[in-house]
Amino acid sequence: MQKKLQKKLELNYSNHVVDVVQFGSSIMEDSEPNDIDIAVFFKFIPLKQQLEEAQNIKKQIEKYFNLPIHIKSYDFYSFFDRGNFAKENILFYGKSIIHNKYFAEFFGLFPKLQISYSLKELKKKDKIKFNYLLNGKGGKYGLLRKYGGIILKPGLIEIKPEHENIFIGRIKNITQNFAIKKLLSPK
Repeated sequence: MQKKLQKKLELNYSNHVVDVVQFGSSIMEDSEPNDIDIAVFFKFIPLKQQLEEAQNIKKQIEKYFNLPIHIKSYDFYSFFDRGNFAKENILFYGKSIIHNKYFAEFFGLFPKLQISYSLKELKKKDKIKFNYLLNGKGGKYGLLRKYGGIILKPGLIEIKPEHENIFIGRIKNITQNFAIKKLLSPK
C-alpha cells in the first residue's frame, strides 16, 4: 500500500496546495490498513476552498484504491493547533505523495526510530538467533540490510519509521527487553 502511494500518482491540484501527505497505518510496511489517511496542506486560503480542493484530490486518489480514503485539510496554522491530535503522527510518519519524502523534511527534520535492546537475560542460542535476525545468515540479508537500518552501538539500532512493525514483531519473538524512541532530528 505504502509503495503504491509513493509512486508518482497523477494528481491535479491548484497552486494553493503545498503538499499531499499519506499517514496512518497505510504508511507502515507489513500492515493491513482498513483505510488510507491523507492530509492536504494549503497556503492560507478560506476553509471552504480548502475542503472543496481536498475533496477533489480525494476523488482522484480513490481511483487507485479499493479502500476508503480519509482526507483532512490543513493550513500550517491549523496543523499546529493544540487540538490537532493527528499532527504528531503526520509529522513523524507522514510521507509526501508529491515530493516522495518525509513530510518532516519540509521543516528540516528527519524522523528516525531507535530501538534499544538487551540480550543479557537470553540464552546463548537466542543471542545468536537475534544476531542472525539483524545481520543475516548464510548469504541471506538480515533486517538491517534489507530495510536500511543501522547499528549505532551494541544494543541500539536505528530504522526508518515505516519499518517499525517489521522490526518490533520480529524482535518480540526473541526478547521482550527492548524500548522504542522516536526522534525528529536535523540530518
